[in-house]
Amino acid sequence: MITVYDTACGSKNLGDQIIMESVVRELAAIFPHSHLVTYPTHYPLSRHALRKAWANQLAFVGGTNILRNKRRFRAHRNPWSLAFLDARRMTPAIFMGVGAFKYSGAPDWKARWFYQRALSHSWIHSVRDNYTLCQLLQMGVNNVMNTGCPTMWCLTDEHCRNIPYSRANNVIFTLTDYHQDYVSDKALVAILLKSYEGVFFWPQGSGDLAYVKKLMRDDWHARITIIPSHLQAFDSLLEHSHSLDYVGTRLHAGIRALQKSRRTIIVGIDNRALEKQRDFNLKVCHRNNAVALTEAIEGSFQTQIRLPSECIEKWKLQFDGWQQV
Repeated sequence: MITVYDTACGSKNLGDQIIMESVVRELAAIFPHSHLVTYPTHYPLSRHALRKAWANQLAFVGGTNILRNKRRFRAHRNPWSLAFLDARRMTPAIFMGVGAFKYSGAPDWKARWFYQRALSHSWIHSVRDNYTLCQLLQMGVNNVMNTGCPTMWCLTDEHCRNIPYSRANNVIFTLTDYHQDYVSDKALVAILLKSYEGVFFWPQGSGDLAYVKKLMRDDWHARITIIPSHLQAFDSLLEHSHSLDYVGTRLHAGIRALQKSRRTIIVGIDNRALEKQRDFNLKVCHRNNAVALTEAIEGSFQTQIRLPSECIEKWKLQFDGWQQV
């Protein structure tokens, strides 16, 4: 049995479902004869549940922006809801595509103390970008590699060759409720309405729908189709639409679109998209650059993701033969 700390359970962001789906798929392929037992990260667990989670020899933390440069003593005050002293009792965990929350200063002493004890020294950790790798190194965790997020591991050269180069007839877009820029986001929607025949909106986060309704002009309502706020509806549109692009501020909605072989432009609003552009050549346009976004939409480009394939394979292969130990 293997413990998996599930970052999607209880999350108000459907992007975490996209991440955990890939995490579980990859772990199931690495450990085909093991039972994966999931425990939520968003809410503190009972002592009984923690004892069960810590009874297993391997424990993985599914990638999301869970790493912080500060750590609190009480479990409920931490994004990975463990108490400070749990680090001394738990089975040391293994990061899998984990990322840092945002650009921040040096880690405090509590973060360094916690992660040095909560994370395994025997296995290599996987992080989603070089910025997160540097953050872990500052915390004294040196057995770490940048593999990118597991959601990207399937975006091989062969897969990307099937992604269209030129603009589609229709577009599905996203916005981010907790990172609002009324002027820039309104300009983004106006560009999409000018460039595409059909425009769809998918609310990935719990507050995205309210935000887009607040943003929309009266004459936009008839032009924008809002699809249901669940992953199945998003997948269905991506899989069955004849001609469809993705443009939006939600990073993992964009990666989902790439998984479904859709031409994708991420509108960068924070460190996650910008770091992925730098490390993996993800197509990103800054939200405040309307000219660059219009040129990307109307122009032609080839999706060429630079996967760190050697690091991904090395991270996977370290577990070969584990079940015989």
